Amino acid sequence: MDNKILVVNPGSTSTKIAVFQDRNQIFLINIKHSQEQLSHYNRIADQFEFRKQTIIEELEKSQINVLSMNIIVGRGGLLKPIEGGVYFVNQAMINDLHNPMGEHESNLGGLIAKEIADYIGNGAQAIIVDPTCVDELEDIARVSGMPELPRKSLLHTLNQRAVARTYSREINRAYEDLNLIVAHMGGGISVGAHCKGKIIDVNNGLNGDGPFSPERSGGVPIGQLVELCFSGKYSKGEILKKIKGAGGLIAYLGTSNAIEIEKRIENGDKEAELIYTAMAYQVAKEIASLSAVLKGEIDGILLTGGIAYSKMITDHIIERVEHLGPVHVYPGENEMDALASYGYMVLNNEIEPKVYS
Repeated sequence: MDNKILVVNPGSTSTKIAVFQDRNQIFLINIKHSQEQLSHYNRIADQFEFRKQTIIEELEKSQINVLSMNIIVGRGGLLKPIEGGVYFVNQAMINDLHNPMGEHESNLGGLIAKEIADYIGNGAQAIIVDPTCVDELEDIARVSGMPELPRKSLLHTLNQRAVARTYSREINRAYEDLNLIVAHMGGGISVGAHCKGKIIDVNNGLNGDGPFSPERSGGVPIGQLVELCFSGKYSKGEILKKIKGAGGLIAYLGTSNAIEIEKRIENGDKEAELIYTAMAYQVAKEIASLSAVLKGEIDGILLTGGIAYSKMITDHIIERVEHLGPVHVYPGENEMDALASYGYMVLNNEIEPKVYS
């Protein structure tokens, strides 16, 4: 008997949902939410009832019976640091998603999954997979140089690991036997060292670490940042916005649109060319630094995320790092397929979900 899998992937102004029948996708839609709709909610967690109802209505409109779903797979959120894998959405997780480690739309994934599973009843399960808070860092990677500020693991775990497993299958090797460096390049950029199935080091692409990205500052000169904070020119909120939301390409060029920037470069904009290639330069530096973490034993360097569609960016990175190991490009994000595949494995008893506590 075919199993039905509902995948829920909340974004900042949209909710992407998909329905799979076993491994086959039979429905996909990206539901857009206007700023006017979302402005009624003070916190992201407060949106979950609205988004849940929108999902159910969209399924009904497409003549898909939500009650036929066997498992709901949600994108994971900013929970306590946990090891990677699949987790049941339990009450402890619900409590923490209502009071998360940080505000992020991914926090809605588990809340919506559990709410819909409870609505369905009949043994429907709710799970999340590889949330951004996955922490598999080695102790040495946590040391920052300032005891009050240990380095933290926050990354694009789901897509990094999905791409790593895809590459492993392509070369007929087990992911758990490989050393890989994976660079996810989207609105934020995270570059992870995958050592025998664990992500043992990674830049915190959310809060100002590693390469700058389309909308984030990345690591900046600390002393100068402190001077800026106490200059009296900016509030705490404005500084945080410079770090995440209005940093990187937006700060320099006024846009985060890679297509627009590349057109400007083609038309002779030297400033755009400098800043755009500087982003690639910093990604290459981050990759090279992780080669030391893996002691030079690298089975593959994988470039992924939306920016990986840019040949200008990937060519620049490849030129600087190909001496370290084979480089492969996987443009875009395969999050929906990845989430669904884990739902399939849970339903077929190929994976036993972990319990969050």
